[in-house]
Amino acid sequence: MGRKREEVAAAMDQVLTRRSTRLNLGAAVAFVLGGSLFALGAAFAQLEVVSLPVVNVTYLVGGCFFTLGGYVSILLTDDTDERRRGFRQRPRSWLSAFVLFVGTLFFAVSLVAAFAAGLTPRQSDGWIWLPDMTGCVCFLASGHLAMLDVGEGRVRVLPQLVGWWVVAVNQLGSVLFFLAGLAAFIRPATSSAINSGLVNWGTFAGAVCFAVGGVIQATDTPTTTRTVVQP
Repeated sequence: MGRKREEVAAAMDQVLTRRSTRLNLGAAVAFVLGGSLFALGAAFAQLEVVSLPVVNVTYLVGGCFFTLGGYVSILLTDDTDERRRGFRQRPRSWLSAFVLFVGTLFFAVSLVAAFAAGLTPRQSDGWIWLPDMTGCVCFLASGHLAMLDVGEGRVRVLPQLVGWWVVAVNQLGSVLFFLAGLAAFIRPATSSAINSGLVNWGTFAGAVCFAVGGVIQATDTPTTTRTVVQP
């Protein structure tokens, strides 16, 4: 009887591992595509080689991939440690994924609002800048929770862990997004952004970080048992 239970448990573990591997790869690909399209949109905007609608469409499609990656990340956390050990024992990874997903929804609001024409500076700040900044804050909070999760409750440098590199690179991208968002505030006196160069290059560099983070994530193998980080 005991052997039978062990066989069933082992079979279930294999199923969960395969599913988690697929979800991890799906999230990674989504972030690579989202980051790449955001970087492309920022480059288009800075070099002014295409029209503004093309830039906005590029950003919007990239944002869709970011949202998809955030949603798949929530599913992924449900398939790893939390499903086996219980949400209450380790909520940070799930909460990090959820906050990230919420951040992508705020980005979506700003990306859609960017298509509106004839907005006043106040309207632009309210419908584009504010949701964008809220999304940036969500990304920063999500990254911090992920750092705590990888470091077992502390922010630590753990270069021996692939997961740490994913989180660290993505958090750098979140910081760059945040700086670009601050620079995008439209000043009523001039009806222009505080620093359009920082907006474009900060977005470009941050997006590259997320694309690189996605590539690294694709090489990682999620497990259904918790990995203990040695102090």
